[in-house]
Amino acid sequence: MHPQFPLDDSLIYLNHAGVGPWPQRTRDAIATFADENLYRGAAAYRRWLQTETQLRKRLAELINAPTGDDIALVKNTSEGLSFIAYGLSWNAGDEIIINRQEFPSNRVVWESLATRGVKVVDVDLASAATPEDALIDAIGANTRMLAVSSVQYGTGLRMNLPPLAAACRQHGILFCVDAIQSLGALRFDLGEVDADFVVADGHKWMLGPEGVGLFYCCPSIRDQLQLTQYGWHMLEHAGDYDRTAWEVARSARRFECGSPNMLGIHGLEASLSVLQGDGGLAEVERKVLNNVTHLVDLISRSERLELISSSEPERLSGIVTFTAPGADSYSLYSALMESGVICASRGGGVRFSPHFYTPPAAVAEAVARAEALARTIIG
Repeated sequence: MHPQFPLDDSLIYLNHAGVGPWPQRTRDAIATFADENLYRGAAAYRRWLQTETQLRKRLAELINAPTGDDIALVKNTSEGLSFIAYGLSWNAGDEIIINRQEFPSNRVVWESLATRGVKVVDVDLASAATPEDALIDAIGANTRMLAVSSVQYGTGLRMNLPPLAAACRQHGILFCVDAIQSLGALRFDLGEVDADFVVADGHKWMLGPEGVGLFYCCPSIRDQLQLTQYGWHMLEHAGDYDRTAWEVARSARRFECGSPNMLGIHGLEASLSVLQGDGGLAEVERKVLNNVTHLVDLISRSERLELISSSEPERLSGIVTFTAPGADSYSLYSALMESGVICASRGGGVRFSPHFYTPPAAVAEAVARAEALARTIIG
């Protein structure tokens, strides 16, 4: 058992693509924060602000952004995507390219712009030689933006982002990446992925509490986003309450209108300190992919189970989705949950998503239980 993850012995936790458990360090940080509030109120607020600054630095490091000033702390991915959708000036006839595997948050927000005359082009990723080719082929004269998840939530399909970024630059269109299913599990580098926007919650692979995440907007276009919320915290001179003249912050804090989620900030900062500790994200990624490769191999050799996810090494992420031919997938998911295998029903099958600390033996046991339960369900 990993010392930072003292999970209940009765559970095999394979749902990091849904909601990840907290590390021990995160629990301790939040307990300490709660005690400070209980016994001393906001006496330590200046130190809390240092934790907030440290979190911005950690998130900047996570995506290789220039500085923590480039990171806005948002409630969730949907809020960040909404900043983009309702911050940009659209013209009737503008097109946004998405694909049919996207999570609703990365579809609905763009479809809501239909009232402004914006068209969503929903691409079938199987319509060309590669998923990237399918998206690039859809770029046309009216395309304004390509919005894509770094990893597709249902199947775990890992997108090759650099060619997409290059195509966007070639055609002069914006590139938006929903990175919620990769940050904290797989490395991300803005030096390789020239994205205009990166958005992600902290409660999945980053192992933090719900209610806090990151929003990155390329500094060169930051002031092109019209603000839809205003308040004291997004001002350049926030905290100077006697100042009557005001201007919007030049940093990404301009997107944070009011008081920060200090509890969530303390939690996520602690979680990232675990992920960015010994070995850093390179070691985390190696162990995640080892677990997933093990899963893919076991399922591929199974007589009862069938992969939905790709088995191509370059397409592997932290997610593996499978079915049991002849068995109802939701029934199999429910049976696995009852047996203590914490997973999800996604992508037309059962979704397993182990993290770096998940023991390989637990991965093998989960597959064995899936085979046995499939046999029971089929009869």
